[in-house]
Amino acid sequence: MSPIAPEPSTSDPGPAPPGADERRLLAVSDLHVGVAENWPITESLRPGTDGDWLIVAGDVAEQTEDIERALRLLADRFAKVIWAPGNHELWTPREDPVQLRGEERYRHLVELCRSLGVVTPEDPYPVWDGPGGPVAVAPLFVLYDYTFRAPGTSTEEESLARAYEAGVVCTDEFLLHPDPHPGRAAWCRARVAETERRLAAHDPAVPLVLVNHFPLVREPTQILWYPEFAQWCGTELTADWHTRFNTAAVVYGHLHIPRTTWYDGVRFEEVSIGYPREWRKRGHPRGLLRLIAPFTEEPPVEEGVPARRTDRA
Repeated sequence: MSPIAPEPSTSDPGPAPPGADERRLLAVSDLHVGVAENWPITESLRPGTDGDWLIVAGDVAEQTEDIERALRLLADRFAKVIWAPGNHELWTPREDPVQLRGEERYRHLVELCRSLGVVTPEDPYPVWDGPGGPVAVAPLFVLYDYTFRAPGTSTEEESLARAYEAGVVCTDEFLLHPDPHPGRAAWCRARVAETERRLAAHDPAVPLVLVNHFPLVREPTQILWYPEFAQWCGTELTADWHTRFNTAAVVYGHLHIPRTTWYDGVRFEEVSIGYPREWRKRGHPRGLLRLIAPFTEEPPVEEGVPARRTDRA
């Protein structure tokens, strides 16, 4: 039995009319099941109907065995699971029997997911035809390229130096290897080019739900306590994807700041669980699983807030 009291799994969509299609497209990220207190949370995640889909936007765990254990559990429960990798899955911890690095590790995880029936960024985008659809769910893997630079810096080298001086350095610098690419920024640029090609080939008549572990725009990082950390949070190369491509919503994690924001009229959902020290403090006011579709709310209009951005915690 889980020591954690059950919480609502979704934002409450209200009662469905008799005979209505009650399926839901749901999302979560940053399960971090390698942390003992987070495993009961993952065990508690269940669909509301047999037809519910679940988006998992990265940072399931660090070790391959834990990643498989969590995704297998979720794939057995939900009608479809869609996974986008986070930075933690791409680490090569010395404790992990799977010592693959970089591209080889990513490809290994893709094949692991496929063996479980989990959709990856290398697969065709599945089309959600339930309430709020049709929308194509596009799991992405584009990493970061240090262009979300630390304040007052203008180059990658200056930004990294500022972070080291401040003592704010992402563990990726030691455990996320870019092999065979010359660096993480180069791997990011290669992934952006491949992903743009696929998105451009997608039928624009079917709106997209873009799923990436890292935010596609920089604005969500502006509330970080340590602004130096933003350089490990995305790339400026994706800043217009939510407007260039027909996008119904963007799902991301990584920041451990769950909330809803709107940019250029497009909904951005940060859906992370995070670490115990974080969720003990803030709880899970929106539930453990975020409702992506159906979604009927309009972007909130707030006095004094620029048109590009509005927020709802």
